[in-house]
Amino acid sequence: MNRLSYAQVIGGLDAEQLAVLPRLKIAILRNVVVEPIVPYLRRLAQGIGFNAEARFGGYDNVYQEAVGGEAGLLNPETDCALVFLRLETLSWDLSRNFASLKPAEIEAEVERVKEFIVAAQAGIRRQTQAMILWCGFELPVYPALGIAERQRDNGQTAVIEELNRFLRAILGRQGNAYFVDLNLCLARIGARNFYDQRYWHIAKAPYSREALREVADEVFKYIRAMKGHSKKCLTLDCDNVLWGGTIGEDGLSGIKLGKTHPGSAYYEFQQEVLNLRHRGVILALCSKNNEEDVWEVFRDHPDMVLRREHIAAARINWRDKADNLREIAAELNLGLDSLVFVDDSDFEVNLIRSLAPEVEVIELPKDGAIAYREALAACGYFDTLTITREDAERGVMYQAEAFRKQMQRQYQDLESYYASLEMALEIRLADEFSIPRISQLTQKTNQFNLTTRRYSDADIERLAEGEDTEVVYLRLRDRFGDSGIVGVCVLRYESERAVFDNFLLSCRVLGRGVEDAFLTQCLKRAVLRQCEAAIGEYYPTAKNNQVKDFYLRHGFELVAEGDGLRRFKLGLTTFARSEPPYFQRIDSELGTFCNRVRYRKGS
Repeated sequence: MNRLSYAQVIGGLDAEQLAVLPRLKIAILRNVVVEPIVPYLRRLAQGIGFNAEARFGGYDNVYQEAVGGEAGLLNPETDCALVFLRLETLSWDLSRNFASLKPAEIEAEVERVKEFIVAAQAGIRRQTQAMILWCGFELPVYPALGIAERQRDNGQTAVIEELNRFLRAILGRQGNAYFVDLNLCLARIGARNFYDQRYWHIAKAPYSREALREVADEVFKYIRAMKGHSKKCLTLDCDNVLWGGTIGEDGLSGIKLGKTHPGSAYYEFQQEVLNLRHRGVILALCSKNNEEDVWEVFRDHPDMVLRREHIAAARINWRDKADNLREIAAELNLGLDSLVFVDDSDFEVNLIRSLAPEVEVIELPKDGAIAYREALAACGYFDTLTITREDAERGVMYQAEAFRKQMQRQYQDLESYYASLEMALEIRLADEFSIPRISQLTQKTNQFNLTTRRYSDADIERLAEGEDTEVVYLRLRDRFGDSGIVGVCVLRYESERAVFDNFLLSCRVLGRGVEDAFLTQCLKRAVLRQCEAAIGEYYPTAKNNQVKDFYLRHGFELVAEGDGLRRFKLGLTTFARSEPPYFQRIDSELGTFCNRVRYRKGS
């Protein structure tokens, strides 16, 4: 998208295609003119299957619309509230008249701005539970005190940094509200390209179209994560991607890889790949090579950053790369749309776009490996709203899964194999420690997800605190390690019925009967609440077809269907069901159900 002109972005919006896509309703509150951002937002939304509908508040009317209320702008149907509050309009003194202010005047003006932020943020949240994306204040390119600015801790830059810290803290306490750092966008393209001084003076439109494109990209990293479109697996070619040259022709000592030029660009690219692994991204190889040649580099080259144990799956052969990617996805139990493919070959890139369009492709820059690291870091495909313990340990978890598969070959029947795993389940109500991971699972899980309803941390907190709702999570351990929190069930109690608002499991643990045990435990909770029936809901998507009969397979019957939603019912008055016998231990809160401690924020 960064290579497209503004006209090409607009031209790429197909009205007929957009008309059939679900709406993404974005409310934009601002004290500057930012209307040219809309085509970029619409193009990015179209890329993840949504029709973005941007609705603007009045110019410099943020306080009135937030505190006073504006139902046509902010309401329960809003998906995202995007706030542009530029300091030049909000506080001329702090932005342009700073050098003339006395310390007491600076302090008073800072307090006024903080009060404005608190009131506006609270007002937005009263009207909608939508994600709030609030663009922070830009730091001055030419500070008020010149070169003396950075020699003191009470200059203009320090004051604006304080306001940004305050804004981040306020948003963080609210939940489902995030600070968008415009200074990152400014740094990437430079101030001379970021601002349009002519239009600032003519129309109070300070940002260039290039700037608004960069801001739209940054904003959509959050929206993509909120809508469950973060990618999970980075799949890499090897020759001229992980190292310079061709290992089959140049040999181990002839390839370019090291801490000095010309191998340093590949070394830095590998470091960025490893950084993603530490954030929970799964790594795979898809390369046309002799397999032993590739593993020799991983094993013996002194400057390899990546190691074989970092790679969760590999297809190193001379076959069609589209078929290889399908095999990698199947091996990792992922959808093809969870993969990002990196290759330097135009032929291979275009092949994947043609034969496996679900896979996202990073087309490496043609000006050489010096730009590889930035291309990967800038893509935003792997961004998530939180990074949990499970993310940091995912690489180890996939190594353990490989050991499990090797062990399975020793057994002729599955139940004996499952028993040998010594699986232990822990089933608990959501608490302050588990909520970030629970929220993340609702945002990232697509295949075994009965309704694909996405929840923020704040949503999970609210559901966990409710008198008629429960959030239950599942943790799995076995002889090979701790898989962490891998399952979530959201229950709504309506009269004498327990409604499964959502039921999901991580793809890493499917096929071991974990879903059967988890469902049974959740049904037992409903029985203890004296429910006479359980209602299961299923909303079909392009990715969760494998669970369309899940409730039918567990004794529910289809009772209603409409608007895409299917509802299933199971009577509980004579409920008698046990978990699969091969689990070594199932540790739940059922024994203390009546006296359970419900989650309370801050308790």
